[in-house]
Amino acid sequence: MIDKTMTIGELLQTAPEKAEILLGAGMHCLGCPASQAETLEEACAVHGIDVDELIAELNK
Repeated sequence: MIDKTMTIGELLQTAPEKAEILLGAGMHCLGCPASQAETLEEACAVHGIDVDELIAELNK
């Protein structure tokens, strides 16, 4: 189960296929070292993305 406290690094390690969803949402910085330690909630705030909607999509 993916939640908003998970870091981008954790998500990409456990479910690399979800990268496509993040890229589609506008998170094009997945390869950036700083993004690896950023939580999904923090990344959504920076990119103006609704974290709850993204989490729902990631958990489908």
